[in-house]
Amino acid sequence: MTSHDISRRTAVTAVAATATAALLPAASAQAAVAATDSPAGTSTAPVFAHGVASGDPLPDGVLLWTRVTPEPDAVPGSGRGPAVDVAWQVAEDDGFTRVVAQGTVSATAATDHTVKADVRGLRPATGYFFRFTCGGVSSPTARTRTAPAHDAAVPGIRFGVVSCANWESGHFSAYRHLAARRDLDAVFHLGDYIYEYGTGQYPAPKYVVRPHAPAHEIITLADYRTRHGRYKTDPDLQALHHAHPVVAIWDDHEFANDAWTGGAENHTPGTEGDWAARVAAAKKAYFEWMPVRPSVEGTTYRRLRFGKLADLHLLDLRSFRSQQVKPGSGKVDDPERTITGRAQLDWLKEGLASSDTAWRLVGNPVMISPVAFGALPAHLLEPLAKLLGLPSGGVTINSDQWDGYTDDRRELIAHLNDRGISNTVFLTGDIHMAWANDVPTKAATYPLSSSAATEFVVTSVSSDNLDDLLHVAPHTVSLAAATALKAANRHVKWLDMDSHGYGVLDVTAEQAQMDYYVLSDKADPAATASWARSYRTRSKSQRVERADAPVR
Repeated sequence: MTSHDISRRTAVTAVAATATAALLPAASAQAAVAATDSPAGTSTAPVFAHGVASGDPLPDGVLLWTRVTPEPDAVPGSGRGPAVDVAWQVAEDDGFTRVVAQGTVSATAATDHTVKADVRGLRPATGYFFRFTCGGVSSPTARTRTAPAHDAAVPGIRFGVVSCANWESGHFSAYRHLAARRDLDAVFHLGDYIYEYGTGQYPAPKYVVRPHAPAHEIITLADYRTRHGRYKTDPDLQALHHAHPVVAIWDDHEFANDAWTGGAENHTPGTEGDWAARVAAAKKAYFEWMPVRPSVEGTTYRRLRFGKLADLHLLDLRSFRSQQVKPGSGKVDDPERTITGRAQLDWLKEGLASSDTAWRLVGNPVMISPVAFGALPAHLLEPLAKLLGLPSGGVTINSDQWDGYTDDRRELIAHLNDRGISNTVFLTGDIHMAWANDVPTKAATYPLSSSAATEFVVTSVSSDNLDDLLHVAPHTVSLAAATALKAANRHVKWLDMDSHGYGVLDVTAEQAQMDYYVLSDKADPAATASWARSYRTRSKSQRVERADAPVR
């Protein structure tokens, strides 16, 4: 497959170096990179080359993760290496003089020598330190935090929000800047944690910042394990996992581009095998390598709660969806087609209706707000089509997003309106742009029609967006495209088509605010970050408005 064969890209506080060094010593980062694809030197001692992580915080516990290399040739995806016992500890202090929980798990080749410990019995809303040991060798020490008690009157919570990190497109500086913050309860990763392409397929070879491993498009279990292993050697990604619990969901590139229940845009059964086998391999590797607690076998949709302030409904919009149809066709309205699947949509509706929290947050891999495109100049339409899955002639919807499954969206929005469910905020990634949207009941008559919810879309950590595809300076030609899009979609209050970065979501009883931060240069491993914009939705308002400054 060449880059021209890819019809859609799942699209469009500066930090002192010592802060990251404290989380991930330089020696650990260097050892991790050295251990990715080759034996870890001549030493036979175990190595924690891929860091440690925590995720899915509960009021009484958290999920801990690591991967141990028990001997030099037991690299990710190799299937080699003996079973070893790995001990874990959770403590109130980084010196581990006050250990509150500990245990032992076995790391085997059957799980690529990854291990998880689902720790319970901890105190709510409490920070802890944790580490693993094997054969007398200790992992890096990391921090984590439990969620507030279910009935706690929480004054505020704050989350990092990220999406779309393509190894070959740039460095993961966004993770480093989030790792340096000490004010986050967790970090939400909204999908495309890894990318499946072969090296030089996306972006083109001349723009590759650093090569993938393996070099070919990943298809087998060994391939997916190797790719996850390569990602987990990144020092900024390790720093993020060492600093905060991560709550992750998948989108398409954890499998293949534009994935659906029966295939993907870049999966060729004749040469790449059975799609079901590829999905099974991708899911097995994902659950091995990610600090994710599966709610149902084979899916990542699940629910977490943060006191009385907010619950988080996490969606899986790849495992149950119907195949995408041609944008602009009447088939997008077919009630037999689905993006969620019946069971997940019912689960979401029930959860939103029964919620007793002040806010309902929805971790949503692809944009739910409708997007119509008016006439655009040809030089803008072509790259936008690549980002958003549109034919070159331009149409009114993106069939890979909720726009391609309008009956599911209509049912969900009607449910919010009919039940009087307020303060629903969709947190979205996928299209490598930053947006702040109202979610209109009827887009065609907005703003005269009501708004059922709001949506904050974060841009990519590194994956290409409009200026990258055009190879022009940021915020030049994109300004005309953004103006046209907002004119055709009055519920879109802001969008940035060119920047890379992350979001910080601050939630109180009165409002939910997203602060958008952008990177100076994704190709620079030492990129700085700066605040760009902030948008908020006030309680019961169902609409977004600009805020003058980030929440401090």
